Order: sequence, then structure tokens, then C-alpha cells
Amino acid sequence: MSGPAAGTAVAATTTDVVCLGESMVTFLPSQPGRLADVPSFGRGIGGAESNVACALAAAGHRAAWVGRVGADGFGDHLVETIASYGVDTSAVRRDPVRPTGIYFRTATDRGTDTHEVAYYRAGSAASAMSPANMPYEELFAGRVLHLSGITAALSGDCLALLRELTAPRAGRPLVSFDVNHRPHLWRGGDADASVLLELARRSDLVFVGEDEAEEAWGIVGAEAIRAAVPEPAVLVVKRGSAGATVFASGPRPGPRSSNAGGAETVTHVPALRVDVVAAVGAGDAFAAGFLSATLRGLSVRDRARHGHLMAAAVLTVPGDLTEPPARDHADRLVALDDDAWGRLRLGPGWTAADRASEEVRTP
Repeated sequence: MSGPAAGTAVAATTTDVVCLGESMVTFLPSQPGRLADVPSFGRGIGGAESNVACALAAAGHRAAWVGRVGADGFGDHLVETIASYGVDTSAVRRDPVRPTGIYFRTATDRGTDTHEVAYYRAGSAASAMSPANMPYEELFAGRVLHLSGITAALSGDCLALLRELTAPRAGRPLVSFDVNHRPHLWRGGDADASVLLELARRSDLVFVGEDEAEEAWGIVGAEAIRAAVPEPAVLVVKRGSAGATVFASGPRPGPRSSNAGGAETVTHVPALRVDVVAAVGAGDAFAAGFLSATLRGLSVRDRARHGHLMAAAVLTVPGDLTEPPARDHADRLVALDDDAWGRLRLGPGWTAADRASEEVRTP
């Protein structure tokens, strides 16, 4: 089907968040070392948007993932695994010709020089997503539509789809956009910088890392990033171990017409100290925690704190996904005063803890 007209209304829904993007089968090494030396791999799944959907579903929200996979065994594995988290996968499309994407990675932190990733996603089913073949009624069926810059990098058709989905129109759900700058996916030149900035400025809620803003846009510092991306009602600048800075304007009714509606607040929320097991999936988990708290109508500070907690849950396990802390457990931690929040240090197994003495430890 083709994209909807600008005035297309969104049908009533019971879905909280719809996430659109590519998910791939990932092969995880059985031991550290170069890909050339690893003798065997275990199978998992990987995909920024499906990670967010899985985390939200595990946290008790009604989440859907929409994507395109091959009519092959890897596609079956992806759909079945994502659905096992409680995610609605009924709108996933199967491509009879193109394969499901896969990738292999080493066990080291992706931020180090020794980290290797081998992608086999060129010509994948997901790269064929376009305004002509994706189900708009399902994409616009949630309170929130979550997208990322990864999809825009997959193909010209994928970029056209994101431009359609971020276009202003009556009844559009809140559009959440994670910049997710991945330089190796782009097809040369500086198109990635202008495209990602364009999509961010057309969205309602934007997540961007301070480091990726500098890499993609040459912009340094949270205030400068906000100056370059003034339109979204909420801009979350992730600052790694320094925490997150959230710029939030007053409420704005209807489709995106302006950022007006109230004075802007700037809220800095320190990160937690975490005994990191594997530094993968934290950005997706932060977005899920922030979206979860947004759906619940919590304050900006509490949204960012829930983001930090969800990220800490993933950082303390080997993979990209894990069971989040129970909601009442997370709410107790979020409600701590600033001094107690600053003393938190979380390690493996912390999500199962249920006593403050187990949760709050000094270095």
C-alpha cells in the first residue's frame, strides 16, 4: 500500500508503542578473540527497534514490532523470539525473495579497537521496506511510533519510508526517534549527517548521544545540540557515564506544528554506577525505560532515571536483552533522593534484589 494522505487519522488502539526497524539474527562468540579464531557461535537476535519493543513488553506495556524478514528459518527465529517477549509481531512482513539479515560479532566491547562485527545484511528483506509495502494502519496504531536512524541508512526506500512516517499529519502518534548513527551503514559522503538531522527535527521525542552528535554533526555539548534540534518537544542528550540532559518544552496538542506551548526545562540526571558485564544494548534499554515512564506520565527526571535503570539491567548481563526490574522495585529506586541515587551501585543480579540494603552500596 502507498503512504497515507497528510490528513489520514489514526484509528483507536490498545497498543502503547509500535517499533519499526530491521532485526537480524546475531551470532555471539563462544570465547573471546578475533572472528578468525572463534571456533563456534551461539545464536541470538539483534535490532535496535526490536530491542526496545522487547524491553517495553517485558516491562508490562503493549508493544508491537513491525519489520520485514525473509521467508526463511532465520526469519522464523526472529519473529518467534521477539514474540516470546510478549511483543505483537502480527504486522511483520515476509519477503519471498530477499533473505533475513545476519551478523557475527566478537565478545569485546564495541567501543574498543579490537571489536569486530561482520554484517551480512546487504540486499536483506528489511532493506526493501518502503512506503509502498509497509502497513501504515499498523504503524500508526499505537500511542507512540518508535524509529531510528539505522533504518534510514539501509536503502533509499527505507529513507523514503521514514520521511513519510515523520511527515506532519493530523492524528499522528508521538514519534520517537533514536539517532543511532552508524557510519559503516551509510553509502559514502556526508548524507548521513543531513538525513539524521532532518529526521530528528521532524520528530517529537529524540534520543541522541553526545558522542554521535559530535561525530555526525560536528556539534559539541548538550546546549549546542538543542540549538541544532529545536523542534522536538523532548530532546534527550545521552552523555555516557555523565548521565543524561533532557530538554522539554510545554505540552503541545495535535500534530507537529511548532515547539511552542510552554517554557522549556532543562533537567540533568546523573547516570548510575554499574558493574558492567557487556556494554551492548544500553542505548536501546535507556530509550525503552524513558518511553515506559513517558507512557505513565512521570516527571522528566523520573523518565530519565527509569532509562538509566533499564540500561543498568542490560549492562549487567552478557546480551542485548534481559528481564527488567519489577515496576515497583524500579519505582522505589527512582523515588530515592539525590544523595541516595548517587550512592547506588548496581551489579549482576541487581534486578532481583528487593531490599534497600542489597540495592544501595558504597564503592
